Amino acid sequence: MKTKITRIPLDKLVPNVDNPNWMSRASLAKLTRHIERTGYYEPLVVRPHPDKAGYFQIINGYHRFEALKELDHETADVVVWRVNDEQTAILLATLNRLGGRDSLDKKTTLLRRLRRHMSIPELSKLLPQTRGQLERLTTRKSLSPMTSPNQNPSPVPLVFYVDQSQQDAIEQALRLATDPVSPGNTGENATDQGTRAGRRAAALTCVANLFVDLTEQTTGPGTR
Repeated sequence: MKTKITRIPLDKLVPNVDNPNWMSRASLAKLTRHIERTGYYEPLVVRPHPDKAGYFQIINGYHRFEALKELDHETADVVVWRVNDEQTAILLATLNRLGGRDSLDKKTTLLRRLRRHMSIPELSKLLPQTRGQLERLTTRKSLSPMTSPNQNPSPVPLVFYVDQSQQDAIEQALRLATDPVSPGNTGENATDQGTRAGRRAAALTCVANLFVDLTEQTTGPGTR
């Protein structure tokens, strides 16, 4: 497949109603500031619109499209892929989800290098991390290859899917677990974790431990 970047007027680009990707307003504002500051962005991926002659349907890059509109750009850099409906559906389901995971040490080194030129508040306006996260990442010690698993290993993201009733139950459990007066909510599971994400992670761990204990009570130990 030949890849050629071309420019297309924004008013000829049409968002795809099936796009499942969503970005918070705060993240979209950071993306907009980045484009405004640097003038650079990854070209959008589009295809000739299946129903509107002369128009193009966005496959990947809707939020860049929104940012460019906010900045009053008239055109966007795009790559045109000639794909059918089935191929488009697969791309919509994968382009925004497939990816690796940052090496924490390399990310820390990169952020420290950026901090030589920009302040934490300035960086927080451009990068996904919050001020607190940037502070912690740029002041942490590098991980040694010999670091013990018990010595605060780097956080690992977890993604799982639940139905509405399961979500309601989990949210209620998290609220109870983060309540300072909840039974058993002490020690490492207490609510003095530094951030909201940290408190929720500790709460979810507390809920998981209770589930494991209950399972072992009914099925016997060794079933983890």
